[in-house]
Amino acid sequence: MADLTRAFAGYDAVVHLVWAIQPNTRRDVVRRTNVEGTRRVLEAAAAAGVAQVVVASSIATYSPSPGPAPRDETWGAVGVRTSHYAVDKTAQNRLLAEFEADHPGTAVARMRTSIVVQRDAGAEVSRLFVGPFAPLRALLARPLPLLPLPRGLRIQLTHADDIGAAYAAVVRAGASGAFNVAAAPVLTARDLADLLGSGRLAELRPPLVRAAVALGWRSRLVASDPGWLDMAMAAPIMDTTRIRALGWVPRWSAQEALLDVVAGMRDRTGTQSPALRPDDRLLDDVDLRKP
Repeated sequence: MADLTRAFAGYDAVVHLVWAIQPNTRRDVVRRTNVEGTRRVLEAAAAAGVAQVVVASSIATYSPSPGPAPRDETWGAVGVRTSHYAVDKTAQNRLLAEFEADHPGTAVARMRTSIVVQRDAGAEVSRLFVGPFAPLRALLARPLPLLPLPRGLRIQLTHADDIGAAYAAVVRAGASGAFNVAAAPVLTARDLADLLGSGRLAELRPPLVRAAVALGWRSRLVASDPGWLDMAMAAPIMDTTRIRALGWVPRWSAQEALLDVVAGMRDRTGTQSPALRPDDRLLDDVDLRKP
């Protein structure tokens, strides 16, 4: 922690973005990064006298919502228990509440973002959620003849550029509390099929889709565990009034953001950073000392 404290010294704000999604078969490894890592950042920020801590929270923090009514930041925050991502995000949220109580002079902001996408994350999205065996390049090179999706699916997507702008708005304002961040419109299964040029949408019962995802994950054919589907089906639609009050206006629509990341997935687009590298290696296999 001493290294972190020295790194934070003299700064007005710390923005904590670090989060692990894989390996999702190693909960001890992932939770150590996500929960204990957040604890260390908070302790170091307090020791360094940082005035504001801005943390990458998520829509996953929220309790399931029974319908499409938009929910603001006061909605319950117990997550979806079958999603390891949501479990860790809610644990992180409890840490933040404890830290606020112990350090009332520090502004703590929680950025509760929707799904975040960009073209440069194409390879990362494929690696973390699909895996190396699906022929994505071939599948996405032409319109899909059939797109099977769970009935009732609705999602919010935001481009990474706009997420960055939301963080900047919160830092500039020295703001605290939770902020829902999502672009419009909400996308349904029909919207996804139309955007991907699918000739036919097959809306399947969610339990059937979950069983297929679980089988693929247990067989190591896909990277996503079924908890991701549980979370997607239960997540509320977020009301973004509070972040917009700080002047935040997304430049990308949800449709544009989706098409951008799909193009990146098709082309295996990435960057030189370890997280966004354009290959199939998990982070454990990457030498982080190399540029």
